[in-house]
Amino acid sequence: MTKIKEVIVVEGKDDTKQIERAVDADTYETNGSALNAADLARLKKLQASRGLIVFTDPDFNGERLRKLIGAAIPGVKHAFIERQQGVPHGAHGSLGVEHAAPEVIRAALAHLYTEAGTETNVYTQHDLQNAGLVGNPRARKRRERLGQLLGIGYGNGKQLVHRLNMFRIAPAQFSQAVQQINREEDNE
Repeated sequence: MTKIKEVIVVEGKDDTKQIERAVDADTYETNGSALNAADLARLKKLQASRGLIVFTDPDFNGERLRKLIGAAIPGVKHAFIERQQGVPHGAHGSLGVEHAAPEVIRAALAHLYTEAGTETNVYTQHDLQNAGLVGNPRARKRRERLGQLLGIGYGNGKQLVHRLNMFRIAPAQFSQAVQQINREEDNE
C-alpha cells in the first residue's frame, strides 16, 4: 500500500476510513465545514513539519473549506475527485470522499496541485469564451470535462479562471484538454 508522507485534510471520520482503504496515510478531520483558529494553528504546524493535502468533498462546503485552508496556509497541495465519483451508492448519504472507490482516491492523490503563492494571471474570461467554456449552451458540460481532464475539479466560469491561474496550468495542457473535449463532442 502506498505511503503518503503528507497529512491529508478531510471533513470527517467516514472520509478517513475510505482514505485508509486506499493508501497508508494520516488524516486530519475538520468535522465538516467548520474550521476554527485552533484547527488552523494545528494545520499550519502540520504543513511546516509534514505538508498538507486538502482532500475535501466536491460540494459547496468542501470547496469553502478548501478556500479557507488555501488562503490561510500557503503551499498546501490539493487533491480532487469529480462529483459523480463521490455519489453515495445507497439512497441515503451526501456527496463526498467517503463514497469514492479506493482506485479513485489513489488516482486523485497521484495528481496533486499546489497553489502558487501569487496568481500569475495567464487565463482570462476571454480565454474561456474562446474555448467554449462560457457563453455557450454546452459550457457547463465542457467545464466539467475540463476539470476532469486537468484534475482540478469543476468550477463555474469565474472559479475556473481562478483555478487555472492558481494551479498554474500550462497553456499547452489547457489547449490539449480543450482539443480533446472538441474531439469528444465531434464524435457524439
